[in-house]
Amino acid sequence: MELGVIGYGSRIRNMIRKLQELHPDCKVTTIVDIRNEFIRENYSELEHVRFYETVEDMLERERPDGLLIGTRCSLHTTMALKVLSTGIPLFLEKPVATTMEDALRLKSGWEQAKSDVVVSFPMRMSRLALLAKEIVDSGKLGTIEHVQATNNTPYGGVYFHNWYRDEKETGGLFLQKATHDFDYINFIVDQEPVSVCAMTSKQVFKGNKPAGLKCADCEEKYTCEESTIHLTGPKKDTWLYCCFAEDTGNEDSGSAIVRYASGMHMNYSQNFIVRRQAGTRGARFVGYKGTLELNFFTSQVKVYMHHTPRVETYDVETGSDHFGGDTELLNNFYNIMKGQARSISTLDHGLLSALMCLKAKQSAETGTFQAIAWE
Repeated sequence: MELGVIGYGSRIRNMIRKLQELHPDCKVTTIVDIRNEFIRENYSELEHVRFYETVEDMLERERPDGLLIGTRCSLHTTMALKVLSTGIPLFLEKPVATTMEDALRLKSGWEQAKSDVVVSFPMRMSRLALLAKEIVDSGKLGTIEHVQATNNTPYGGVYFHNWYRDEKETGGLFLQKATHDFDYINFIVDQEPVSVCAMTSKQVFKGNKPAGLKCADCEEKYTCEESTIHLTGPKKDTWLYCCFAEDTGNEDSGSAIVRYASGMHMNYSQNFIVRRQAGTRGARFVGYKGTLELNFFTSQVKVYMHHTPRVETYDVETGSDHFGGDTELLNNFYNIMKGQARSISTLDHGLLSALMCLKAKQSAETGTFQAIAWE
């Protein structure tokens, strides 16, 4: 299986490494990246790869079995649109769009598409979410009438210290984090979201330090709780900037309430302030008969029955690849390339989640309820 890569970023590089562990017959043969020279010089595993300056040049000369897009977020839509008409299977990183304009362009392109697309939503395919869906679908809890979801992110510094701090690239943190949570919740409840109201705050990661200030150049680098000068590994070269500088973008907390077509609603809250053991991520799915609690940090699913004195606890072996979700997505992508499967994490799912996030952002900016609709 020959792989073409558009944007050889760290996430896609790790996914390709995992794909090759699962399926050793996969090899990267072509790359398009603005850092072609850097990649040639620093990644020995790509010794025989052919490099192109543009996607158009690559597609004119190459016909890989699959393409993977790992550019920065703001380019996901543009690059995907170059691929969809080719019929080549596509693995697309999330978010699939960072603006409403891009989302509408991508939706239009998808309606004419020939390529099957796997969107990088590993949480929907995680062992925890699959177990939760199995229990919900069994009727054990009754119909789901309320969802309470939380994402307290202990590694939130990534959104303020490196390129993620640029809101033009990220589209805001609903699109960076909630896009996963909205998707796995949609997957489990299997209901249509129809409206959203939301609020965001920026209370901590703001300040009057000079724009572009790096931690290494700050006079408080040895006393600041957020200083990155002692980091090692990949973070050392990317977590460079002061998160209290005047050019630090992104909200540091946000909440949304989503109404579904049945009348059921979901409330979701995320923040990027907590550290260490204060981190948690998961949701409670409440029916009349029982409540299911999914906790990604403890790798547990619990079922609390409402009318019998019983609590069921499931300890799930999740692995380090997004709780088993990356493996499911990559196996699916491989089988699509072989002509033996269709996507289990489609561009329809990616577009719906992006639309929910964009409408939540619009709601927070305007103080209004927003219909989750393309009109």
